Amino acid sequence: MASLQDQFLKAGLIDKKKVNKAKQEKSIQQKQERQTGTQSVDEIRLAALETQRKNAERVRQLNAQRDAAAREKAILAQIAQMVQQSRQSKGAGDIAYHFTHANKIKRLYVSAQVQSELIAGNLVIVCLNDDIELIPRVIADKIAERDPTLVVRVQKSSTAVDADDPYADFKIPDDLMW
Repeated sequence: MASLQDQFLKAGLIDKKKVNKAKQEKSIQQKQERQTGTQSVDEIRLAALETQRKNAERVRQLNAQRDAAAREKAILAQIAQMVQQSRQSKGAGDIAYHFTHANKIKRLYVSAQVQSELIAGNLVIVCLNDDIELIPRVIADKIAERDPTLVVRVQKSSTAVDADDPYADFKIPDDLMW
């Protein structure tokens, strides 16, 4: 491949005198640099290197954002697949089961058997894309590892009695429904 000077000569943009003069000026500059021990700074080259470094950094950031979005999408697909494969029937029930998700109280109508499974912790509620599904606790734990905001945990009521509780002598009936 011909040098840039040769290409300019062939195109007729420069003549032989200008090429020789440019070579002479370059050799004089190199000689002065050797004698003084300093190097001349090529601002154009430094600016090009800086621009190249900035572009590489920007491309790296864009790639990191794209990779993060792809990972997030893959995790949501895994969660949707796990919910789809392991969802349980809600049962045709008339018992309203109330729970909170995203600071909102929601209601789910379930059968008595499903309600007891929910209270026992064997079934867990998962809210995915505004759909409410019931899945086994084992699968819910795997989903919670990926995204804990989707899983609704039932808070177990503590049976421990406080020593200073003035109502400790009054028993709450077991069949009380809210």
